[in-house]
Amino acid sequence: MNSESDRNSERLSGQHVTKRLLSYLKNHKKGLAAAFVMLFIATAADVLGPIVMKVFIDDYLAPRHFPIGPLVLLAVSFVGLYAISALFHYGQSLLFQKIALRVIQKMRVDVFSKVQHLGLAFFDRTPGGSLVSRITNDTEAIKDLYVSVLSTWVSSGVMMIGIFTGMFFLDVRLAFLCMILMPFILALMWGYRKRSAAVYRVTRVKLSQLNAKLNESLQGMAMIQAMRQEKRLRREFGQINDEHKTAMLKNVRLNSLMLRSAVYSVYLFGLILILSFFGVQSFGGAVQIGVLYAFVNYLDRFFDPINQIMQQLTLFQQATVSAERVFGLLDDERTAPVKKGSATPMIEKGRVEFRNVTFSYDGKTDVLKNISFAAEPGETVALVGHTGSGKSSIINLLMRFYPVRRGGIYIDGEPLDTYADRELRSKVGLVLQDPFLFVGSVADNIRLSHQDMTDEAVRKAAQFVQADHFIEKLPNQYHEQIGERGAAFSSGQRQLLSFARTMAQNPKILVLDEATAHVDTETEEAIQVALEKMRSGRTTIAIAHRLSTIQDADQILVLHRGEIVERGTHQSLLEAKGLYYKMYQLQHGKTVPGRSAAR
Repeated sequence: MNSESDRNSERLSGQHVTKRLLSYLKNHKKGLAAAFVMLFIATAADVLGPIVMKVFIDDYLAPRHFPIGPLVLLAVSFVGLYAISALFHYGQSLLFQKIALRVIQKMRVDVFSKVQHLGLAFFDRTPGGSLVSRITNDTEAIKDLYVSVLSTWVSSGVMMIGIFTGMFFLDVRLAFLCMILMPFILALMWGYRKRSAAVYRVTRVKLSQLNAKLNESLQGMAMIQAMRQEKRLRREFGQINDEHKTAMLKNVRLNSLMLRSAVYSVYLFGLILILSFFGVQSFGGAVQIGVLYAFVNYLDRFFDPINQIMQQLTLFQQATVSAERVFGLLDDERTAPVKKGSATPMIEKGRVEFRNVTFSYDGKTDVLKNISFAAEPGETVALVGHTGSGKSSIINLLMRFYPVRRGGIYIDGEPLDTYADRELRSKVGLVLQDPFLFVGSVADNIRLSHQDMTDEAVRKAAQFVQADHFIEKLPNQYHEQIGERGAAFSSGQRQLLSFARTMAQNPKILVLDEATAHVDTETEEAIQVALEKMRSGRTTIAIAHRLSTIQDADQILVLHRGEIVERGTHQSLLEAKGLYYKMYQLQHGKTVPGRSAAR
């Protein structure tokens, strides 16, 4: 059950992903250069250590020759080399990890910034939990690549080169013999990477689905408990969790077979080669014990970085698959519509016009068909109709949440897509039926789009919509902290705060998506008064479910299956006895009031 975004991310090639991950290092060239210098010094010290020991064994221990001066020098050299190795390994590791943390910090900012600019078309098809998994779990896996994998691979690679250099210095024939091991090692790496990629991809997708299911359960907990859906949710979550466990077990089996066990087998084969070489050599003369020690020591040191590289392949595969998903998100082209052209029109009057607008979310089924109407400055245009008639789609297009591809929308005679985001968002105020409050204080939520707004301006905005009455009764008044989504406030209080937030920007156009739908009776009267004040002098586009709330609208548009089937005032539509008349009857009973009552 992959989302479309999940599937798109899997189309990136491994080579492309690796190059793109490495491109994040280009701004850290000086730090990388310093880290490499320290790494080379540390590796040189590691390689020279066994050579010093070889000199001691062959030149002094074997012939039983123990001059004090040279032995002290050898001892100091041996200890000094290991001290240099430890010091510079620490320095290069610290520097590599600092660079890695800075890189992943930038990547997380890039991902979060990208999400802020994605359009609603993206969020319509991407579960919230899956998106959270991209930004947290997947970037964390990529962090392991920079922090652990790259530094380990680089240091291990340099160490292997250094060890082969030492081997060739001691015995060219034996060094070439040891190079027979390299094809086996490379084959192991290639085979592991090829087989593990598919396993890790399934693992990341299942983890994403777990997050999506968890997010859905937490968001809908009240409904789950009310409808007794706990068992169903546990069953669905358990099924995804089992699939995730199965994928992880495949990974464990693969790691057990192809990592340490297979590498240890190659190590034993190499050890047999070295011992066999010296065994055959012993038939023709004396064997240099120091060289034997050095080669066995090198072989052991050679396979230590091999083991580290193979172990890090696990993190590398996780990071590669996660990077596919993250880069798929960064490359997603479903961004929010933006301004077109170089013109900079301003919204002065607030006249709104739709001209033959036809719209489809999926490119196949039209949810709006040839919508045309005009809302003059200061007028209220109400949109009514059954669920799915297209009311919310008109609002979504006017707010430029989706691009208009057929027809046109104009504000003050200028195309909607010619307005800058700042101008459009500051002059068009939106009030939803389920207002969203952010974690923070009451004042912070009112001054949301104007962070430089004074406390006095915040109070005036609250007073304008009569929200000050309940705010001043709060323990900390305007400094009262709001929890997630304002759960501690009533629906009416949340709506009044959203009114104050909207009026704080003094919009020319007001968009109301059934602002009284979820309001409690206690605050409904205050909200109706606030709405009347808010609409005064502003062009208002209002979605209405309760027809009694829009009887004074200058124009009512009745939508049915994406088309405007009726238009007029409340009284004229009742007299026409069409769809609006039937809707009114359903809400108010069989008797339709006369003209005087309607007024």
